[in-house]
Parts: sequence; structure tokens; C-alpha cells
Amino acid sequence: MGRLLAVSAVAAALAATVSLPEARADAFSNCVAGKWGAAKRIGVTRANFDAATRNLRPDPTTLKLVNNQSEFVKPIWEYLDSAVSEKRVSTGRQKYREYQSVLQSVGARYKVDPEVILAIWGMETSYGSFMGEHNAVRAAATLACASKRRQDFWTQQMVAAIKIAQDGHVPLDKMESSWGAAMGHTQFIPTSWQAYAADFDGDGKRDIWRSIPDAFASTANYLAKHGWNYQETWGYEVVVPRNFDHALADGRKKRTLAEWSRYGINRVGGQNWPRPSDQAYLYYPAGANGPAFLMLHNFDVIKRYNNADAYALGVGHLADRIVGGGDFSQNWPRDERPLSRVQVQEMQSLLTRRGFSTGGVDGQVGPMTREAIRAYQKSSGTVPDGFASTKLLNELQRR
Repeated sequence: MGRLLAVSAVAAALAATVSLPEARADAFSNCVAGKWGAAKRIGVTRANFDAATRNLRPDPTTLKLVNNQSEFVKPIWEYLDSAVSEKRVSTGRQKYREYQSVLQSVGARYKVDPEVILAIWGMETSYGSFMGEHNAVRAAATLACASKRRQDFWTQQMVAAIKIAQDGHVPLDKMESSWGAAMGHTQFIPTSWQAYAADFDGDGKRDIWRSIPDAFASTANYLAKHGWNYQETWGYEVVVPRNFDHALADGRKKRTLAEWSRYGINRVGGQNWPRPSDQAYLYYPAGANGPAFLMLHNFDVIKRYNNADAYALGVGHLADRIVGGGDFSQNWPRDERPLSRVQVQEMQSLLTRRGFSTGGVDGQVGPMTREAIRAYQKSSGTVPDGFASTKLLNELQRR
């Protein structure tokens, strides 16, 4: 009797193991089917919804990537080594010659610098060489129904992608995307496509997958709608004088370029400011021991495309290199390492314990954390640049 019970228990366990994936598949299918109301509200027909979602299954790569984001942060110099590599620069110059006419036409229509459009293309998909191995509907459905993060947002992306195909801009099976449903040559999520995509070649479609002019125009329209200033650049690499008050490099307080000059801040190479009245803030991507920049309004506009300082710096630098600019003049502190999220949390706890409030322990180096770092650095007699480094963490651990 005991053996029979044991065999029955094993059989039950095996049955449960087999049925678990099936249950998950059913739950996913039910969740997807439940998105019909959201699709109907934006004008998707029942027939098109059913065709787009029939036999849909979660994308395993999307699930793997969304649930296993790297804990460690790549130093900005390593990011730029790849993002603005010599190969990407040389290919960008070749593409500029190849598409010069359409780039200039797009730039003139939207009042956005052609080299910036080209740089975003290079940064997003290496000039169209890799637009993703996923399908936007499937990727968005996976994030809406098999992930616990921002499900309403991903539902919007899923149904918007179906509507794009329904309206004839691209067939469903050609809707290439990243694992996060960013689509086409310049990687628009579906709702951004709805808001900003443009038909530049005049065929009645806003096809950012197969029409490079449409992709260029869509990117230019996005930047223009977010306030691109055609009269300004994105920023300048600058030289900071000795005994400078590094607290002024807070990444927030804007002053005119002429005012920064009065603080002793000058362009690398000693060139004059083209427009001394332009407003800028001082930014140290790697602390006071690395390159320094005065960032203008357009730097923040680039961040609307991807809200990361490293990305915006990469786009601006690649754009400059494509039209003949050189590499940065100052060296990066390559012996330093940025902190992981867990290390940032430890640093925040140690700072708070010493009376320098970071506004919480969230693993994010935001304005309050940078202010706390500066206050601590001032109290310890070190350069108050607000940079969260392994050196700083080691010092806090020792004290």
C-alpha cells in the first residue's frame, strides 16, 4: 500500500509538471484575448485582432531579457568605445554621402541637423543592419501578459502595433522589433510611431521598416516636436580650471556660455563660443577626473529619445565625428568603475548613516544622492564632484 501511494504521488507530481506549462499557456491566451476591448477602443477590427493574436505564444527571449537585466553598469567610456567606434564613424560617413540628398531635405523640412538623424540611426540599429529579431505584437503581448511590469503600458503598445498593420503601413509578419517592441530603422515603440512617424516618400505609408526616408523623417519629427533648436549644437567639451568650485557641475543649473567663461570654463582647443548667449549646464560624466562638458538644450532633447546621459552623449559625439569632428581631448579615468545597483544602495545607506541624506535607498544615483555625495566630499576634503565611484564606496566602508 505504501509503495502504491508513493507511485501515485510521483504520478501526480509528473502530471502537475506537465500541466504547468499548459496552464501558463492558457493563462497567456486568456490574457491576450482580454485585450480585445483595448484594441476595439482604438479602431482595431475583430477580424484583424483575431488574425494578429491567433496561436500567439510568449516570446521566451523577451521574458529572459526583461527578467534578467544586468546588475552591473558599463562604464561610460566602454559604452562610447562601442557606440562611437571607428567602424561606426566610418560607416556613418559613408551613409552620409549615400543619403546626403534625402538627409538634407529631411533636415530642412523639420529643422533638425542631418548628422544627428544619422547618428540616431547608427546608435539604434547600426544603420539598419540589425532591427531586431522579434515581432512587435508578440513582444508587446509578452510584456503585457507574461510580465508583471507596466502591463497597461504594454497593452497599449500591443494594440497600437495591430492597428499599424491594419492601416496598411507594414504587414504583421514584417513588423520587426527589439525584444521591447521598439520598431524599424530608428526603433519607435508603437505609440510613439502613432504620434511621430512621418511619410516622407509620399506613398501614403509611414514605413520605418522598409523606407529609409520615412525613418529619417520620423526621427526628425520626433526631435522637432520635443523642441530641437536648429541654431544650437548639443554641447561642448570644455576645460575646467584648477581650484574650480565643482559644486557648480550639478547637471541642473544653467548659465550662459559667456557666464561660464567668467568662471574660467573654456572650450577644448580654445575656440570661441559661436553663440555666447546659449544656456548650458556643466556635466562630468565620470567625475572631475574625466572629460567635462557644457550641455545645451538639444542634449536634453536627445534624451527624450532615450533617457540616458550616455546615450545622448553618444549620439552627439557620433554626429560630430560623422561630419569630421575629432575624438574627445581629455582622457577617461579607465581605472575607475561605476557602482552596481546593490553597491549604490550600500553607498546610500552609509551616507545616510553619516548624516548625508540621499532621500531613500533605491539604488539610483539621482539629484539628492549626488547632493549627499558632494556634501560628504566637502566634509572629507575631497573634490565635491558628486560622482558615485568604487573609490568613494571603499572610503565610506573604511570609515
